[in-house]
Amino acid sequence: MPEKSEPGDRLTSVLRPVRGGNGFEEALEQILQVVRLGLVAGGERLPAERELAERMGISRVTLREVLKVLQEEGLVESRRGRYGGTFVLHRPRTEGEDELRRRIAAVDVEDTLRFREVLEVGAAGLCAAHGLPDEGARRLRTALTATHDAPLDDYRRCDTLLHLTLAELSGSPMLTTQYAAVRAALNDLLDCIPLLVRNLEHSQQQHIALVEAVLAGDAGAAREAMREHCEGTAALLRGFLA
Repeated sequence: MPEKSEPGDRLTSVLRPVRGGNGFEEALEQILQVVRLGLVAGGERLPAERELAERMGISRVTLREVLKVLQEEGLVESRRGRYGGTFVLHRPRTEGEDELRRRIAAVDVEDTLRFREVLEVGAAGLCAAHGLPDEGARRLRTALTATHDAPLDDYRRCDTLLHLTLAELSGSPMLTTQYAAVRAALNDLLDCIPLLVRNLEHSQQQHIALVEAVLAGDAGAAREAMREHCEGTAALLRGFLA
């Protein structure tokens, strides 16, 4: 497997067959998660319509209705020609306390933070306790390196991919699906907070401790490192709301 996955390879945790009766709504939710999680970065192309429709079990007519909504919201654009397709647009950062409070009004932030911690601590413990195969360990190291090398404006996306990789490596598709949803909601809040270099340095130290504990098979240390990391994010959000 190449060091950098192709966009389609990163979507397994989010794109899945929709349930009957709400095909449009569920497909819209899934592609919104793809965008909000940064699984397809700004400027990158979404998989072809045929592939997306097959993966979600919907008609291409329904898919086009979903993509039309996303275009109207300024999240994607359609390009024609040989190298055309549907491309994710770069999302301008929307920082500010007023915007943060507006978005928080739509979610139960404390419940979101608690659920995130339960999922993340559990995933870290599972990965460490069960051990990772060589390919899983390589994926985790690669994701960690990406956060270290990321420019400031791409750090949050790489951070998301590191955490999502850990969820995927837990071996529980249900946990991964739930984590993708809660992380997408959390990213909507974090996007309103400025990227603080000191905070990112501390976060990166926690990432290193977490990955080392997982790779060493120390479940207790992995869970504690993740718990501390989640508490740091929660404290940062609460600080901007105080």
